[in-house]
Amino acid sequence: MSETKVNKVLVLGDGSWGTTLACVLSRNGVPTTLWSAFPEQSKELREKRVNERFLPGVNLPDELKFSADPFSAAEGVQLVVSVVPTQFLRSVAMRFEDALPGNLPIVSATKGLEVETLESPTSIIRSVLGDRPMAVLTGPSHAEEVARGLPASVVCASKDPKLAAMVQRAFSCENFRVYTSTDPVGAELAAALKNVVALAAGISDGLELGDNAKAALLTRGMVEMARFGEMKGGQASTFFGLAGFGDLVTTCCSKHSRNRAVGEAIGRGETLEQILDRMSMVAEGVWTTKALFGPNSDLGDRVLPIAEQVHAILFEKKDPRRAVLDLMSRELGPEMGSPQ
Repeated sequence: MSETKVNKVLVLGDGSWGTTLACVLSRNGVPTTLWSAFPEQSKELREKRVNERFLPGVNLPDELKFSADPFSAAEGVQLVVSVVPTQFLRSVAMRFEDALPGNLPIVSATKGLEVETLESPTSIIRSVLGDRPMAVLTGPSHAEEVARGLPASVVCASKDPKLAAMVQRAFSCENFRVYTSTDPVGAELAAALKNVVALAAGISDGLELGDNAKAALLTRGMVEMARFGEMKGGQASTFFGLAGFGDLVTTCCSKHSRNRAVGEAIGRGETLEQILDRMSMVAEGVWTTKALFGPNSDLGDRVLPIAEQVHAILFEKKDPRRAVLDLMSRELGPEMGSPQ
């Protein structure tokens, strides 16, 4: 792979973040194709130059190309950026099995865990497309802001420093700054777990529990995230950087956060079914929560107490106020080094 410049990139997924990343690359002068799973959507994007469903009001660069065909979209690309929602990623990857060369690097910008397997996005990609150079691009970066040129910083994590540096150069510009990391495991898990904490923060907002409660949730949620990340081979320090703390603050506090909004609606008395029925976008935290406590979960007692209560609220119809009381009534202990 080139150490200086990427000549052609394929972005998989035409949601708000996929479209935004394709715009960033295109505006940086990188020839880019945005792939959509639906031919009619790809045609609409090409003709209207606006993603009215997922990113309304943002004009797409004239140079950005669109495709719904895996083979033509992948022809001649040097880098693939996957932004497909986790629960659909496996089926999309299977569509590209014969289209992507085995040594072609892939950057995952998807945040979540697969419900059935508890696998991360990079693990899903490897299981379908084979082992290859991979990186994770994540951090506090709402598409609605980045697409309009507001400043943001993210991190590209990879075991391959040259790949991380190549991605850093391709994406970085005056309003989008990319740092590098050598801990893709931690970065990817932080990206998934912060959405679960955001659900809890939203529930707290919906219940009108106040700033003190929300601050406690973010702080203890950060501890849960780092503890789980270390269990899975990540570095605790990663969780206190952009992938963890940075994204946690944004997701738990922003008006753009779908996960926080879902939690807030639940705190106000709506059911999960009612909320999901009216949503056009994916709130990954819901499915990450389900995955954490699904059939392939290997969590012991007290590893993720906040996430455990979120799961009980979402999928066991536990009363949110009861969940808060149970969290506040647990066995007392020290702040650091304690799952309490």
